[in-house]
Amino acid sequence: MKTYTRTGDEGMTSLVGGLRVAKFDERVEAYGTVDELSAFVGVLHDQEDVAAEVKQVLETIQDKLFTIESHFAIEDGAEIKKMIPQLTVADVSSLEQQIDTMNSQLPELKSFIIPGGNLKASYSHVCRTICRRAERQGWKLASQHDVDLIDLKYLNRLSDFFFVLARCFGNAEKSGENCWQSVK
Repeated sequence: MKTYTRTGDEGMTSLVGGLRVAKFDERVEAYGTVDELSAFVGVLHDQEDVAAEVKQVLETIQDKLFTIESHFAIEDGAEIKKMIPQLTVADVSSLEQQIDTMNSQLPELKSFIIPGGNLKASYSHVCRTICRRAERQGWKLASQHDVDLIDLKYLNRLSDFFFVLARCFGNAEKSGENCWQSVK
């Protein structure tokens, strides 16, 4: 299989199912943003001092993101959708449990946090913001096409996960949090 196909040289691409759409189609934007998120999750995963159990969670997240990408890339009514894995309420619950566990080890949040502190926290915030964009694009997509709402719920919870993970990385490395103070 060749890496290049030349089929997109005119600004069109194929959805799963074969429908040709513009490369700026809302479905392409949505799955492309999820792909961007997955790439940054990979960058976070590959930091040398990320604990093995966190790496495993990030690998699971990347797997779920590929599922969401495939859902966003399927043309409406395509039969192949039945063959692609589905996210479940348990996937969302798993994120919630991880968030609760991490939060139980952190000081109470009393202000907005300015991203930064250390590289892992910063990458976590990048993942969070891309995830928020992916969720917004998913909701836009859902206004015009068939979208599994569990995918959007997962993205919503995932952005919370990355926020709390960033706080954990800051707390673990004693880099603290840069709390935003409004100007008076």
